[in-house]
Amino acid sequence: MNLNQITIQVLNVELCCEFYKTLGLQLIVDAKPRYARFLCPNGDSTFSIHETENTTKNTTAIYFEVETTYTTLVSKGVVFESAPELKSWLWTEAECKDPNGNSVIIYHAGKNRKNPSWRI
Repeated sequence: MNLNQITIQVLNVELCCEFYKTLGLQLIVDAKPRYARFLCPNGDSTFSIHETENTTKNTTAIYFEVETTYTTLVSKGVVFESAPELKSWLWTEAECKDPNGNSVIIYHAGKNRKNPSWRI
């Protein structure tokens, strides 16, 4: 299993985008005012921020690109909120929740993970 990306919800993407660039993350997708994705300076991980109107709810979303199939995970008792679906950002995703209520998305993105056609 490979930890790919953490996405957090923020009230102001523009403001947070500048903060994370200051920390040394490399902006690779600029879809402000709603979304921004960064490449971590070491390793292969990415980190995203997504606009929300309220950060008081549980908003963590953890993405794992897994070799295990959706069917195998279901057979092991994982309960999904959605079946695998090709999204508009060209990732095939299925979502479940961890025991704490955090969204966990298993996905396959191929080259679109770090090199979508709209990459800056």
